[in-house]
Amino acid sequence: MDWKTALAQMETGELRCANKVDGKWIANTEAKQAILSAFKAGELKEFSEEAFTGFVDKHNLPARKFTPKDNIRLVPGGSSVRAGSYVAAGVIIMPPAYINVGAYVDEGSMVDSHALVGSCAQVGKNVHLSAAVQIGGVLEPIGASPVVIEDNCFVGAGAVIVEGIQVLEGAVIAPGVILSKGTPIYDAVNEKQVTDGIIPAGAVVVPGTRPVSAKLNWAKEMGLSLNCAIIVKYRDEKTDESLKLEEFLR
Repeated sequence: MDWKTALAQMETGELRCANKVDGKWIANTEAKQAILSAFKAGELKEFSEEAFTGFVDKHNLPARKFTPKDNIRLVPGGSSVRAGSYVAAGVIIMPPAYINVGAYVDEGSMVDSHALVGSCAQVGKNVHLSAAVQIGGVLEPIGASPVVIEDNCFVGAGAVIVEGIQVLEGAVIAPGVILSKGTPIYDAVNEKQVTDGIIPAGAVVVPGTRPVSAKLNWAKEMGLSLNCAIIVKYRDEKTDESLKLEEFLR
């Protein structure tokens, strides 16, 4: 598939950079390769449109524009949605926010101020990405799965989710949580460690600490701890009630 066709299909949602197959998210290498080809084919251009004067980027990856018919709220104030990304009807983008090429943001979701949806990241329906949330992107290696946030998830302010972590449906990520392949994740409810980088559906994850390894004698003597993430509960009626306020803000 040529990169022009691929980018056009990504913007309509027909082509995605990851798909769920038999319950598992798999990277779409053809789509990701098309994006890399677009970068290679692109030439630097100074954009002269009034809203983008002074900006320089690849000529074939300009910022997207929307109309009221799209039913997307792109609030003024410095936000940008790059070519080749999909934004569904009902999405709200608060300034400043950025959605990169290959990203997919499904209907009813909110991308709040200072939030980033990285290249190829997949965000489901009715997801709330709070202020300063960072959803990492991944183009290379070509087979690496991007970050996935499934339907009805809530990601608290300042959370960082990178390196292909998958957050399954309805999970709640508390403010300040960092999720990466190098961050230990402990399920305190089921008394086990999450080792596959997949946050279970409905999990409520908070930031935590853990003792340093016994190999680091000095650090242990000093009482130092390392970052981790802890699943402290699974969603219940009380959790749902605490998240309802968001609906009144739309």
